[in-house]
Amino acid sequence: MANWTTNDIPDQTGKLAVVTGATGGLGLETALALAGKGAEVVLVGRNPAKGATALSAIRSAFPDARLRFEQVDLARLSDVAAFADRMLAEGRPIDILINNAGVMALAKRQTTPDGHEMQFGTNYLSHFALTARLLPLLTPAQARVVQLASIAHKAGRIRLEDLNHQQGYRAWPVYQQSKLAMLIFAIELQRRSDANGWGLTSVAAHPGYAHTDLIVNGPGQGAGALYRGVISVFERLFGHSPADGALPTLMAATLPDVTPGGYYGPQGWQDLKGPPGPAQVRPQALDADVAARLWTASERLTGVAFG
Repeated sequence: MANWTTNDIPDQTGKLAVVTGATGGLGLETALALAGKGAEVVLVGRNPAKGATALSAIRSAFPDARLRFEQVDLARLSDVAAFADRMLAEGRPIDILINNAGVMALAKRQTTPDGHEMQFGTNYLSHFALTARLLPLLTPAQARVVQLASIAHKAGRIRLEDLNHQQGYRAWPVYQQSKLAMLIFAIELQRRSDANGWGLTSVAAHPGYAHTDLIVNGPGQGAGALYRGVISVFERLFGHSPADGALPTLMAATLPDVTPGGYYGPQGWQDLKGPPGPAQVRPQALDADVAARLWTASERLTGVAFG
């Protein structure tokens, strides 16, 4: 596994994969690799123009790729519900669900149309709701479900008393919470799948430090030239490409002997880059009591229940 690349992905012909946030960055690289291995891929994103560009890019590499774009604003639970309803109406089992979309460290507190803090709502609650709504299509395929976490989870804390950070908003702790929530969700989903016989393989992954637009559109918004210069130097020294950053996700999604409830990421210094493999899970992600309470709160906040 030390030198695992996209060449090691097994043939995915006949499988249906859904990738959120698939119009750029990690999501696009993930969709590209899956399409190249024969999967039919649904690219989920907010911007139709970017969706068209992403489809064109994948088809340029793989002319016979089976693809489509679905416009979904992950910040809107009504959009999530409408997309899930469309998929349910088609009735085709989903083999791979990759919950990738996200925003990072917004300088000022923003809220979703549903009133949730933007990072927690977009990164986590939307994917919790999407997975729950798609469960009738995931169970027949004994699907692989991948949640995108982050090295940021290491310093994260689930603020159960104020999940939406209505008090004391700080950009990075809120981002850390959202990514810790994704890792907890992956582990708890495996627990509940095992207990309820859903047949899912739930896994989490993180990209290390990949050169994507997350920083530009998050903490980098409105930043001066000095800040941008520092980030650029840091990226060159310690980061890697979106294609390399997508490898842990692809490993989690396709490795035949993946660990149920496992976590995958880069193996290099401080988990920032390097070949993909098993990643370290911090103790706060393994707290079953917190996981159960977060699950209950998530069902209340989204109005969606599993099973």
